[in-house]
Amino acid sequence: MSQECQRQRVCFLLQVKPEKLAEYRKRHREVWPEMRAALSEAGWHNYSLFLREDGLLIGYVETQDFQGALSRMATTDVNRRWQAEMAEFFDGVNGSRADEYMVPIPEVFHLP
Repeated sequence: MSQECQRQRVCFLLQVKPEKLAEYRKRHREVWPEMRAALSEAGWHNYSLFLREDGLLIGYVETQDFQGALSRMATTDVNRRWQAEMAEFFDGVNGSRADEYMVPIPEVFHLP
């Protein structure tokens, strides 16, 4: 079985504060190169974020092991810095890191 077939497809939701939408979009046009590298090294592939006008953020990632990928990122300094800077953008995380609130939504259908 190929590595592609073994990847999990993971979708998760977060809520961006409506007054922070423009700045959130701007920050993601300028994701730090070391953050991008750390995500790749930690096993994040085909990672996408979609943001609705009401602040609903939909994340999608393919990875061998989502909890493992989250754990590997949690050990990096760049992730700690990124999460600290981004915490103010989210509703419902109570000042915590948004990546601690990435709960996978169960997949019910996939057309390969």
